[in-house]
Amino acid sequence: MSVFRSRGAASRRGPAFSVLLAALAALLFSSGASAEQLRFATGSAPNSIGGLSAEQFAKSLKEHSGGDLTAKVYMMSLLSFAEMSGGVEKGMTDIGSMIYPYFPSEYPRTNLVAELTMLTDLMGAPKSLSNLAYAGAVSEFVFEHCPECVAEWEAHDHVFSGGSAASPYYFLCNKPVDTLKDLSDKRVRVGGAQWARAAEALGATPVTMSVNEIYEGLSQGAVDCTMQAAAELISFNLMEVTTDITLGAPLGIYGGLSLSTNRKVWQGLTEAQRKALLHAAADSNAHTTWGYRIDDERALKEAKEKGIAMHEADDAMVTTAEQFIEKDMETIAANYQKKYGVDDAAEMIATFRPLLEKWMTLVKDVDSSEALADLYWKEIYSKVDVSKYGL
Repeated sequence: MSVFRSRGAASRRGPAFSVLLAALAALLFSSGASAEQLRFATGSAPNSIGGLSAEQFAKSLKEHSGGDLTAKVYMMSLLSFAEMSGGVEKGMTDIGSMIYPYFPSEYPRTNLVAELTMLTDLMGAPKSLSNLAYAGAVSEFVFEHCPECVAEWEAHDHVFSGGSAASPYYFLCNKPVDTLKDLSDKRVRVGGAQWARAAEALGATPVTMSVNEIYEGLSQGAVDCTMQAAAELISFNLMEVTTDITLGAPLGIYGGLSLSTNRKVWQGLTEAQRKALLHAAADSNAHTTWGYRIDDERALKEAKEKGIAMHEADDAMVTTAEQFIEKDMETIAANYQKKYGVDDAAEMIATFRPLLEKWMTLVKDVDSSEALADLYWKEIYSKVDVSKYGL
């Protein structure tokens, strides 16, 4: 029998029945107002920078939505990084942690910007600011200055939800590399086309191998050095096979990291919920970026304590690398124009560069993950018009 009766039938049963009926109806309809749980997938492991940042997203989402939205985090289970683009597009997850250089043809314009990270070494600022500034600059660029970037994500049912960045690259070697001359006969492992070009410009021979092969490569002498973030000394036990580290060489950072939201899920949220999701994304991306900075400092400190020799790149290496970076901007623009039809590649680079300079100044006094998150929110994410963006 239905709990809903005609008004006359309810009145014949008296006031008590009417109260009970109203209570039951309120209970039924209130179930639709319960918190909505979103799925967050990452290829990162628990307790890693990426894993902890995913947990930070879930915590912040609940806080900023007033409990209206929650997130369940799936680490290394629902989707791998290689599966993330298709997984978000097909709705297998609501939010995904993306390494978008895995998908160059899907997001060519955003990937073009990911190849500009060596510009961080031309700003006259400490390397410790590089990833903090780059993450801010790339997020502002996509959100505010590149509608074509936004459109390429939307074409795959994604909503770009801000970027993060890893720590600076160094030469991690199994022999001393102090000078440009030292590099001339060295085999250097590289993780991307721009670093391969940089290695060649410095007189070294680039070698492509997966990150999981670097330990064996260094230990058996297949490579002499790897261009790598210092944090990998810990993550991949490279501390055991590295004897020398060269600091100060302009090698940039890794910047192809972002969060992405399924577009249909985004469109189904209220404006307040979209705002809360972006606030959580700002917190999570700041947590990732700051986490890499802390790991960089910790890894270099541990390396010194273990007796790994620290070298400063000589002037010739620095000058040659800086000259390469300037020239490589033209190469990057030409490559993306030829391969992906990005006809305004040079203009994109010209727009991005002053943004990066601005962010080098904005982050110079940041002293915590929380302060970085507040800066990203205030300067970028809070300005996104959620009544139009991603719709």
